[in-house]
Amino acid sequence: MHANTPEPTTLSTAIGDTWTRFWFTPADARPLAIVRILGASLALALWSSYGWDLEAWFGPEGIVSPQLLAQWRSPWAFSLFDAATTTGAVRAVHVAGIVALVALAVGLFTPIVSVLSAVLFASLLHRGPMLAGPADDVVAVVLWCLAIGRSGDAFSIDLLSAGRRGGAAAAPAARTRIALSLLQVHASAIAGAAVLSQLKADVWWDGTAAWWLAARGSRIIDLTSLFRGSEYLLNLVTHAITLFEIVFAIGIWFGPLRRSLVPVALVAWPLVGLVAGEPFWGLAMAVLTLGCRPPTSSAR
Repeated sequence: MHANTPEPTTLSTAIGDTWTRFWFTPADARPLAIVRILGASLALALWSSYGWDLEAWFGPEGIVSPQLLAQWRSPWAFSLFDAATTTGAVRAVHVAGIVALVALAVGLFTPIVSVLSAVLFASLLHRGPMLAGPADDVVAVVLWCLAIGRSGDAFSIDLLSAGRRGGAAAAPAARTRIALSLLQVHASAIAGAAVLSQLKADVWWDGTAAWWLAARGSRIIDLTSLFRGSEYLLNLVTHAITLFEIVFAIGIWFGPLRRSLVPVALVAWPLVGLVAGEPFWGLAMAVLTLGCRPPTSSAR
């Protein structure tokens, strides 16, 4: 080092060390493997739900015609369904997605099927962007994170196959840490975006938002009569949702708080999804939260 080159300050060194630990410290694959199993299962459920009306939407004479699609989709968007110009081809792509997601869930050929699953799921959303719901968007994020990490290094057929061949257990990998960190970043960003969106609407300030969510949402659990009978409960649920999302978006970055926040969030997100009439979105956020679990080692 030249004499006139300043030594790194303590602050810059600390920031650099924190950045490196957060993104590149090799991580155990087991948390990401759990995300893989649950995320792929949820993606499979969402993917299969399109199968009932697949030809009606995306077939040669489908509702989502190329002309309509051009009005909704970004010019850079790409979909494997674009090349499926016949009913049989559309069905073949859909079946390929089912096979890929099942293989991903069980951890078979994981490095390949994780990328393929992410591409296929993105292709589905790009083929019908007007049909995609909030759960689809979150699951797409989960699948791309799985494509980056080494989720097949634990709880997978790949691992069992390697063991039979005498292979050693996979060591913690930096790619796995990158994937887990991306899950945490997206979980915080989505929760923060939800809060900012809510604070723009008066119903979240006056405490009636929970009733409107329940009224327009699915009827898995009808909460409207319950809210109608208790204004205090309605206000409590509305403000509790906003408070939870604020605490989650910020608290997920602080280790001591994160250890207590993650278990709470695994229950709270599905409940928020039920109130909002978006149960799959709540489950998708819970899966995303699993990637935020603090590491068991002291490396971070």
